[in-house]
Amino acid sequence: MKPLSLPPLLLLPLAFPLAAHAAPDWNGELRAHAEQPLENARGPLAQAHRLAPGTAPTPRGSLALEAGLRTQTAYFGADLYWRQERFEGTTHGHDARVNELFTGGDAPLLGEGAAWSAGKKVVAWDVGYGFRPNDVVAQEPRRLLLPLHPEGRPLLQAEQFTADGAWTLVWANPQQLHARAEDSRRGAESALALRAYRREGAADGYGFARWGARTQGSVGASVAWVAGEAVELHASARWMHRHDGLAAAPQGGGLGSANPWREATLGAASQWLVGATWTNAEQLSLLAELWHDGTAPPDTAWSAWAARNAALSALGASAALPGPLRPAVAGNLAWQATPWTSATSLRRDNLLLRLTWKHEAWEPVLELLATPRDRGRSLTAALGWQGDRWRFEGGLRRSGGPDGAVLAQLPVRQVSYLAATLAF
Repeated sequence: MKPLSLPPLLLLPLAFPLAAHAAPDWNGELRAHAEQPLENARGPLAQAHRLAPGTAPTPRGSLALEAGLRTQTAYFGADLYWRQERFEGTTHGHDARVNELFTGGDAPLLGEGAAWSAGKKVVAWDVGYGFRPNDVVAQEPRRLLLPLHPEGRPLLQAEQFTADGAWTLVWANPQQLHARAEDSRRGAESALALRAYRREGAADGYGFARWGARTQGSVGASVAWVAGEAVELHASARWMHRHDGLAAAPQGGGLGSANPWREATLGAASQWLVGATWTNAEQLSLLAELWHDGTAPPDTAWSAWAARNAALSALGASAALPGPLRPAVAGNLAWQATPWTSATSLRRDNLLLRLTWKHEAWEPVLELLATPRDRGRSLTAALGWQGDRWRFEGGLRRSGGPDGAVLAQLPVRQVSYLAATLAF
């Protein structure tokens, strides 16, 4: 179970008496769901298991029960989360955390309409569904099969709203200001972030700036425009001086004694996204997005990755390989799955198509993620039913493509799920 961990600086505002504020109105949900993954027969992890079964954990089906309890008033917000899970083979797992716990109030010294807040809070920015270049504070994972309430960041925040604009200044993770690099990667880095917003007619424009204690500066902008009754257009772009990513030590065709992949602070990168949504009167909606993520491994890195996979596979299949070395080859192949555990996007260029239809209580969904450079694909089909308090949903996600496609070599080829949610 994860302990509640908030720095003392951010706990001080929460010690203020809440008796003077409105009594919180709590609400929440209970959700039970089952997932059944199908192990992939392709890819380095599958090759590792064939050489030496048990080299790495294999995907297992699971049953989970989740509970969420939340409240928010003008001066206080809290979001509590608990999860109990059972995997095939009677293995159990559990998690309990505070997603949000913050307080705030008016800030007249900053001007009319200004406010402050402090604590642990979700601050989600930017436009886009499949990818968000300027989500520089929350850095939420996208395209989850069953979205959860995201976990916030410890922060101090000031903001001001006017009739047609706003600005927000956030100091995220102040407790990490002098932390070691390995403890403050990606969203855990201490950083100042600024967002400015302006409405012009049917268009919403945003500007972003961020300064990280280690990755230094980045700037970005985005726009969302309602072009008509049925069409919405959006775009986002960001440039950064440095970024966190994966780097691999040169290995050639020989065996390594340690995982060559490591988290590192890398150089400049850019990200951008363009998208459009079309929705008709019958609530049939089509979303199309194309994005480039310069923080993902480049084509040269994936080519080197594929070459090493081929070399290790050939070594493992060699009749001259001594039996005691088979586990070592399998371990080196298993390390080749490391990029799947940390990258936001696997390939730099991605295309997403998503079709939804809200018909009375029903909502079918069909989604395709494609990586044009290697013709990989991930197809999702789902169906949901929404009542007054109950929601039932189920679906299937399947990855594939040519043998050389990265998405075709994921450890899990297919996952199906069923879920029932009760709101209270």
